[in-house]
Amino acid sequence: MRRRFIRSLFDRGTAIVLLILFAPFLATISLLIAAFLGAPVLFRQPRTGLDGTPFTLLKFRTMRDATDANGNPLSDDQRMTRLGRLLRAASIDELPALWNVIRGEMNLVGPRPLLLEYLPRYNPEQARRHLVKPGITGWAQVNGRNAIDWDQKFVLDVWYVDHQSFWLDLHILFLTIWKVVRRDGISAAEHATMPKFRGNQKPVACSHHDGSAGADATAGQTVA
Repeated sequence: MRRRFIRSLFDRGTAIVLLILFAPFLATISLLIAAFLGAPVLFRQPRTGLDGTPFTLLKFRTMRDATDANGNPLSDDQRMTRLGRLLRAASIDELPALWNVIRGEMNLVGPRPLLLEYLPRYNPEQARRHLVKPGITGWAQVNGRNAIDWDQKFVLDVWYVDHQSFWLDLHILFLTIWKVVRRDGISAAEHATMPKFRGNQKPVACSHHDGSAGADATAGQTVA
């Protein structure tokens, strides 16, 4: 309990400091989004948090509200804008989630919060990713981001649940900065973001990975 309290204090304090430091930058990004994409500036979507509890995730908007002749949303690739790609490439779209950290809904590090519709699709091992708060970045994000498949993501998420520590979190945060600079694993192959998790995944055993490839992105304004 004490360790959890100290971690929450560290995460919230860091998020507050970052929001204050980045305030002018965030205001500039907000103006650019308003100018090129219009309102709203922020993308809000219900996601799954600790123990499967829903919360509203905040991100910068990166896509147009474009539909086909029948009123159905176009694909992520068709709706993604040049500004949106730049924001995602540098993971700038994730910065509003610092407010989720301050509210206690997320940690800086943890499994990425995913769509509520995925809850019944996890097998028991995959569902263990919800035993900790979701994070802005995580072990799966510094080991592949959207360049790895869902099974691999969940293996990495559950490995983190079983091995989480303050020092591992610091390691992941430093790796995240490096991966963002390199812009690794921003999108899945042949997708602008990451295809939806359809379930029916085979049970997988957790294993250690060495931290080599990306930091997460906005799920199209769909998933991730």
